[in-house]
Amino acid sequence: MSFVEYSDCIQDGDVAIVYLSHNSVMPVKVQQGAQTQTRYGVIRHSTDLIGQPYGSKVTCSKGGWVYVLHPTPELWTVALPHRTQILYTTDIATITMMLELKPGSIVCESGTGSGSLSHAILRTIAPTGHLHTVEFHQQRAEKVQEEFTEHRVDHLVTVRNQDVCKDGFGVTGVADAIFLDIPSPWEAVGHAKAAMKRQAGSRLCSFSPCIEQVQRTCQALVDQGFEEINTLEVLLRIHDVRTVSLPLPDFGPDCRSDGVEETSPNYAAVSLKTTTPPREIPGHTGYLTFATKPRT
Repeated sequence: MSFVEYSDCIQDGDVAIVYLSHNSVMPVKVQQGAQTQTRYGVIRHSTDLIGQPYGSKVTCSKGGWVYVLHPTPELWTVALPHRTQILYTTDIATITMMLELKPGSIVCESGTGSGSLSHAILRTIAPTGHLHTVEFHQQRAEKVQEEFTEHRVDHLVTVRNQDVCKDGFGVTGVADAIFLDIPSPWEAVGHAKAAMKRQAGSRLCSFSPCIEQVQRTCQALVDQGFEEINTLEVLLRIHDVRTVSLPLPDFGPDCRSDGVEETSPNYAAVSLKTTTPPREIPGHTGYLTFATKPRT
C-alpha cells in the first residue's frame, strides 16, 4: 500500500480507510492479530482485512458492515487526525491546478501542519518529483515524518523543522512551485523567490484567512517583482433541487394556420426540476493568492 501507488489487496502494515457512512470514515493501521472497534462491531484484522481486496464489504461482529477502501489523499483529508486546521479538497484542487503541478515537479511548502495538502502534492508529483516541506513546530514535524514513512511516500519528501521566515526552505534555485500557509507569508516571500528555479515561470501560492494578510502579501510580491498576482476565494455552493409545477399561460383563443379561430382547450400545468441557491454561502476558510516568478 502506498498513497501514490494502488494495491489490489490489503496487507499487514497497510493504512486502510474504513468507510462507515457518507460522513464517517476512519483510518486503520492493519496489523496481524489486531482488532478495530466500530459502532457496528469489531473488525478482526487477521480474518476480515489481511488478504482481502480493497473495496471489500466487511461484516462486523454485531452484524453491521463497513467498506474498507484504499487510501487516497482525498480520503486522508477527511479521515486524518487534526493537529492544525487543514485545507480541504475544494482549495487543494484549485492549488494543484493553479500551481501547474505535474509528475516531476519540485515543490516547497510551509507549513506542513497535518499534512492534508502534502499528500495531494505527493500524489501529483510522483514518481519523480520531490516535496520540500517546512514545519515550525517540532512535534508536528516529527509526527508528519512518521506518517509519510508509514504511508510509504517518504522517498518523495524532505521534512525540515525550522522557521521559514528566518531560515527559508533549505534549498535554493530548485522549486517549480511554492506554497505558503503561515501567519506572516509576506516575511517569507524573499525566501520563496530564492528557492525558485532561476528561469521565469515558477508559481507561488499563499493561503491566508484574513484580507489584511492578503494585502501585505501582495505588496511584498510586488516589491519582489512578481507578476500575474491575483487573489481568489473558493466557496462550495450547494443548490437545493426541487420539483415545481407551473401553469401554462392563457393566451386567449388559438389561431390555426388557416386563420380560423377556435376555443383553447383546458390549460394544463407543466412540472419541472429547478434549483434554489442559498441566500448566504457559509464555509469561508481563506483566500488564495497566486503569483509568477519574474524574469531575472
